[in-house]
Amino acid sequence: MHRVSPFLLATLIAASLLAPLHAGAALPFRFGAFRNGPLDAITDVPGVMVANLTKIEGSNIRTGATAVLPDEDPWDEKVAAAFLAFNGNGEMTGTHWIGESGYLEEPIVLTDTLDVGRADDGVVSWQIRKHPQIGRTDDVPLPVVAECDDQYLNDIQARAVDAEDVVHLLDSARGGQFQRGSVGAGTGMHSFGFKGGIGSASRVVPASVGGYTIGVLVNDNTGNRRQLNILGVPVGERLASYELPSVPHAKPRGRAASGSIIVVIATNAPLDSRQLHALALRAALGMGRTGLDSDVGSGDLFIAFSTARIYHHTGHFVVTAPQGAVLIDDDRLDALYAATAEATQAAIYDALFEATTITGQYGRTIHALPRARVLEMLKSAGVIHSN
Repeated sequence: MHRVSPFLLATLIAASLLAPLHAGAALPFRFGAFRNGPLDAITDVPGVMVANLTKIEGSNIRTGATAVLPDEDPWDEKVAAAFLAFNGNGEMTGTHWIGESGYLEEPIVLTDTLDVGRADDGVVSWQIRKHPQIGRTDDVPLPVVAECDDQYLNDIQARAVDAEDVVHLLDSARGGQFQRGSVGAGTGMHSFGFKGGIGSASRVVPASVGGYTIGVLVNDNTGNRRQLNILGVPVGERLASYELPSVPHAKPRGRAASGSIIVVIATNAPLDSRQLHALALRAALGMGRTGLDSDVGSGDLFIAFSTARIYHHTGHFVVTAPQGAVLIDDDRLDALYAATAEATQAAIYDALFEATTITGQYGRTIHALPRARVLEMLKSAGVIHSN
């Protein structure tokens, strides 16, 4: 059995002790064996872009969409990718072809369950505008659209996200910092009985094992209050009766009660599809550290891609395989696995700390995590320190 070398372990511990919290970090505390990137976001992976479209209309519409692009033109610059259904009570379209081809050739769009078809149409329109030969003298895209059910706060039947919204969303995608929490696809989401939504984090492995970056973005819409664990502190148990979500008219049942989580993982390490599938598996470890246990009604869907493994598209159905070797060093892979688990854990915490209280349809309210109170719990437990 392969084990982490003493040298690697010492390097990781040193990184944990010496790395400062970067100014762009969203979380108000640092933890773990790795330093975060300057933005503490998936966009710390060079070339990755993100955009949010938030729809808050009247008293009933609380929804939106979030896009993650591996580069400016994924149709011509396809990236190595892999999909994992950790628990399959949900949908991420286009993944059969990812499994077959080993690459991603579209933007990834997250939205609510009943707007998957509209988002799919928007991705197709955006691709055709950029590449008019699609469907005529070139291949056709199979959009990657993932959903979570936001019907507790949102009139999901209204299907408020349309195809043109998604075209504008994709046009607005940029690198750099972006909003998180109750925005985009996370507008109507809940997490551990608090307001949830979009969270992101990054981790950089030490130079001795490649210096690669792992970036994670989540749309978190799952978990009950008592499950929440932050750095070993049973925060959910201690806040079991704190400002519970109001439930006029109906208590969520089935998938609406269980929720889902979508995890998008990006890296600049040169990994192929098989290795990226193994990387995606480690996101489940990070998820488990927060207290999530992936129940029957949960759609826990993960996608991972590498910006360092490019399949160039030259038109007329021709795609060239990436040049250069994939990463095979065990110590480097071990570090990337550990960084993925840690970044996923941090991204879920980020969604909680960034989200704001929202009232939606039927006057239902989901409250934000009481940040100051939770930080005091963590300080009292000795797991974080004042900056």
